[in-house]
Amino acid sequence: MELTENKKALVEKIGIFYENVGLQPAAARVMGLLWLSDSPELTFDEITSALCISKSATSNAVNLLLQTGQLEYITFTGDRKRYFRLKVSNWRENFADKIQGLTKFKDLLTQVLEVRTKETTAYNQNIKELSSFLEFVQQELPNLLKKWEEQNS
Repeated sequence: MELTENKKALVEKIGIFYENVGLQPAAARVMGLLWLSDSPELTFDEITSALCISKSATSNAVNLLLQTGQLEYITFTGDRKRYFRLKVSNWRENFADKIQGLTKFKDLLTQVLEVRTKETTAYNQNIKELSSFLEFVQQELPNLLKKWEEQNS
């Protein structure tokens, strides 16, 4: 699979985005490649070749993305290769997981405030504001999703 210069640059931009949210560089580039690929599924060798990375780097990246639920693979009868693709179809589940993560973090912040010293009032106030905002987001995001679904049905 040959990438145009524009696609290579965009793979890098997407890769940097994913790096900034915590992915390893090779995994971030795999994500970028799969978003841009003309084929929705790519083999291990196609990924390795297109990104000019080692088989080890490809393996580590693909395994990480499989474990974190960002990739899945399919196989075809008579073909021993695995074809990797983004798990785009489950974006609603991922969104729900993010909301659940906000809830858990908000709960942790509440516990933090219970045990923190009361002497750092400004810092504690910042934590309270963050906790309050997370609670607001947690309450509003499901409504936002529902509103979007109503507009797009």
